[in-house]
Amino acid sequence: MFFNIKRFLLANPVAYVVFFLGMTTTVFAQHTLETAKQYIQQGKSLYDTDQYDQSIQYFDKAVAIARILKNDSLLTGALIRKGHSFLLGGKNQEALDSYYSALAITQKTKNLDQEVRANSGLILVLKQMNQLDKAFEITSQILQSIDKTSFKSTVTHVNILATISDIYLTRELYNEVLSFAEKGIQISKALDYKQGLVDFYIKKGMIFYYQKKYDQSFTYLHDAQHVLDENTIANEFFPRLNINYFLASCYYAQGTYDMAIEQLLKTIHALEEKDKIKPLVIQSYLLLANCYGEQKDFEKALYWNNEYLQMHKDFQKDRDQIVNTIYQKEEEKLELKLQLLKSEKEASDRNKKWAMGLLVVLSLVLVVIVFRYAKKQKNNKIAFAELIKKVSTPEVTDTDNVVKKEVSKQIVIDDKKVQEILKRLNKLEEQEYYLRSDCTLREIAKKIKSNHTYLSKIIHTHKGKYFTDYINDLRIDYAVKRLKKDKKFRSFSITSIAKEIGYKSDYSFTKHFKAKTGLNPSYYIKNINRHEKSLINTD
Repeated sequence: MFFNIKRFLLANPVAYVVFFLGMTTTVFAQHTLETAKQYIQQGKSLYDTDQYDQSIQYFDKAVAIARILKNDSLLTGALIRKGHSFLLGGKNQEALDSYYSALAITQKTKNLDQEVRANSGLILVLKQMNQLDKAFEITSQILQSIDKTSFKSTVTHVNILATISDIYLTRELYNEVLSFAEKGIQISKALDYKQGLVDFYIKKGMIFYYQKKYDQSFTYLHDAQHVLDENTIANEFFPRLNINYFLASCYYAQGTYDMAIEQLLKTIHALEEKDKIKPLVIQSYLLLANCYGEQKDFEKALYWNNEYLQMHKDFQKDRDQIVNTIYQKEEEKLELKLQLLKSEKEASDRNKKWAMGLLVVLSLVLVVIVFRYAKKQKNNKIAFAELIKKVSTPEVTDTDNVVKKEVSKQIVIDDKKVQEILKRLNKLEEQEYYLRSDCTLREIAKKIKSNHTYLSKIIHTHKGKYFTDYINDLRIDYAVKRLKKDKKFRSFSITSIAKEIGYKSDYSFTKHFKAKTGLNPSYYIKNINRHEKSLINTD
């Protein structure tokens, strides 16, 4: 038979050429597909060693080949991995573009596995961009789909549960996170997946810290630390960062400041340039400043607080430039410190002139410290004065006019329904429903007889905020006004005040209070008392 085919092709040149080209194209396609897979593997290896920019170059090559071959599965996989590299490299917009490109393909191919993978990366970007309502909505879709994919009870399943847990943690839904953690630990042990085990031990440690169950928090954080010490795990800096930070937080809460400082310095000493864009690294600087403050070592407290403020400012201003900015500032401060230490060491061997010169340098440093401290106090006073002025200004409240004004904006569902929902929402505001600890988007939706998705859109359109910001603003506005008016309320502890207005932890309350007012609640309370005393003395 083979002889007959060969004789036919030789007798028909056109058929021979077509046959030859077909065979060549098939071999070329197979070779090119293998090349693309090799590019993805090379990119993955670079990704695992934190070389995100280099990994993207290989994923781009795989994307180009996949487009030529029109291989949707290969293209989606390369785009998702590219999104992961952008995400960990701090480039949120590029990561978002990659994930959405992958999702556009999955909508056409109906590939549920790839859709879940792309969405799990997408929710992390949304979290970093503070679009928590959208991220939470996507987590619900993933939870409904995960058991229908090939990921069930695999390493990918564990990683997706970890990602979902991060979103639930931002909403302080601790019981749900504990449930995810138990499932994640169970699967990780069955697979001997050490990285998943470490991740969920840390999450349990975090939750027990937030719940002020410090002994339990220590147990799980030390369990995570033990697994890390006994095994080789890729990207272990980030789990160690979490462990050190929350161990330090537990020590701080118990008043063991030396132990807290020791944990935080472990992180700071291990930092590389690329790591300084991470929010938890920046928070470590703030906690370190607070530790020294509690020890009354105000010089070190001021130093680390200034480091934190500068890092936080740069982080907010430009995520892409934060690494270089912080690196340069840290390098300058390190050089100055080394010079001072060298001068101190050699001071005993030098003459009086050099000793006086060193004294002048130290005096200048002290002047700078005092100046910065005074500037900070001045800024706090200005912020306090503006806040008092705002609280003291009479408010004009007209629910009907507010509703009418809001309804005049662009709407997404019919006017009558929007108007009715806004009236009910304003009524709940008047009843101070937002002060309840169980005040969630779903609970409010039930109260006003609406769909939570519609309600989220209406709040975003007519209140100009996402739901979480809307509730936090109401609570902080309430706290600011009540603390101004109610002397007894000011005598409460920060923890009690936090619980009174619906927060489950004083940490969460303090964070949102400072974000909105620019002041710590303790500073605000202290200065209100001083302000009232000054008014009495004036009278």
